[in-house]
Amino acid sequence: MRRLIFWEFPRMTWQYDIVVALILAFIFLTPRDVFKDQPRAVGVVQIPSPPKEAVFWIDPVEMRNTPISQRGQKAVELVQKRTGKKMQLIRLETVADPDDEVKGFMAFLKP
Repeated sequence: MRRLIFWEFPRMTWQYDIVVALILAFIFLTPRDVFKDQPRAVGVVQIPSPPKEAVFWIDPVEMRNTPISQRGQKAVELVQKRTGKKMQLIRLETVADPDDEVKGFMAFLKP
């Protein structure tokens, strides 16, 4: 067991190959749920829009704990952080499902 923990097997031996196979099996066969490692989408995404307008989808997680009155300012800050450009907010729309659960925000801005 000590040799296994400290990996004291010389290269090109069957013991070394078994340890490498076990490590690779652990890496590739362990489900993501075990480590809560799930890919996340980007929180602010630009959507194709008319030439004089920029439309961005904002994930609701980005607006968490932001009062309704300050969501417009927060949206502008998020977009500026993502793009590096100063923009002016035209309107901010909340996107909700039929159960009124917020799915995201659409920010309409002009450069």
